Amino acid sequence: VQLQASGGGLVQAGGSLRLSCAASGRTFSGLVMGWFRQTPGKEREFVAAFRWSTGSTYYADSVKGRFTISKDNAKNTVRLQMDSLKPEDTAVYFCAAAVSLIVSRLRSERAYDYWGQGTQVTVSS
Repeated sequence: VQLQASGGGLVQAGGSLRLSCAASGRTFSGLVMGWFRQTPGKEREFVAAFRWSTGSTYYADSVKGRFTISKDNAKNTVRLQMDSLKPEDTAVYFCAAAVSLIVSRLRSERAYDYWGQGTQVTVSS
């Protein structure tokens, strides 16, 4: 599975951005695609995940109600719509995919098999 992330950029606090992650190559019915983010000196942090087979979504508490993860079937793409952005959302965002995951592990970066390149999101105050 190859992942190509796009989107990101600079936005003022309260604004919106949308990230996309396109999956290519072999895909699996049990695929879980997720987004993580990382700031300098910190570990990668779980943001959101989408289970392809069921459409189930999962969010970190810090983004719940502001971010929405969804899929575009036709394009094998997962999108992360980020609204009401805050300066603390500033980070490099990474998309990831796992062949299969149990719910208790989907917030752990170690559980993901494939990673896309990071994309910078900067929110100014």
